[in-house]
Amino acid sequence: MSRPIQIVEVGPRDGLQNEKAVLAPPVRAELVRRLEAAGARRIEAVSFVHPKYVPQMAGAEEVMDGLPREPGRSRIGLVLNGRGYDRALATPVDEVNVALSATDGFGLKNQGLTVQGQLAMLGEIVARRHNAAASDGAPSLSAMISCVWGCPFDGEVSTQRVADVVGAVAAMGVGEIGLADTIGAGDPWAVTRKVEAARRAAPEATLRLHFHDTRNTGLANAYAGVEAGIDVLDASVGGVGGCPFAPGATGNIATEDLVYMLERAGFDTGYDLDALIVAAKWIGQAIGRPAPSALSRAGGFPKA
Repeated sequence: MSRPIQIVEVGPRDGLQNEKAVLAPPVRAELVRRLEAAGARRIEAVSFVHPKYVPQMAGAEEVMDGLPREPGRSRIGLVLNGRGYDRALATPVDEVNVALSATDGFGLKNQGLTVQGQLAMLGEIVARRHNAAASDGAPSLSAMISCVWGCPFDGEVSTQRVADVVGAVAAMGVGEIGLADTIGAGDPWAVTRKVEAARRAAPEATLRLHFHDTRNTGLANAYAGVEAGIDVLDASVGGVGGCPFAPGATGNIATEDLVYMLERAGFDTGYDLDALIVAAKWIGQAIGRPAPSALSRAGGFPKA
């Protein structure tokens, strides 16, 4: 059997939150359903942030109301703090992903907290979940560390800094730890170095990688991650999104482009590529611009 690679679809959250168009909650719920029909089994569906700061994510509760729980499917809600965690718990999310940063500069700008403050915040959420899990089936918990390969405020981020933050998160018992290239500054060799360091710091944790294609290295970085033994990667349908701290940036790596590369190499992703391309074109129409992915333009391998 081919080696399975799990692709976590983040278009409904990280893709749409950086688009100029603000889509209504029912449209965002429809996107999730279309992606699940194309094979997505884990989807970052919403972000529980204040709509004043991210209006594209307003109405997270309404989105989740349109997505009743289904076996074999996991809808993830991103949170930045305890208030967001409270909101997530009031909805049928299956997973909560807590965002934190590898740098003080980004943490202060994004959450008003230094790295140590963010770790303390995560620790409080972990403790709350531990206390509740035995009684009410609390959603599972993961953490995503931003700016692993570079920060728009603090510049270069050392491998040791990344290992220290990963180790601190792992010590709390978080089972899945994401490493995000928030501004798309990474290269494949740096991916290898930091994945190896993170694995040494958290040998029992599942590592998940999140790349942006800002400087056209996204798929190369994903390849490096897979070669380093990573089995969980994020991607965004159509390659929609971008980073507000990287002017002119393209979005996350496109789900269909990543699926094509992996499936051609013999990996198993569980996605229907043709259906995924249709979903990419649909979301491009919804946001008012063509999806930037290569596959949404060129299609899959030519059929005889």
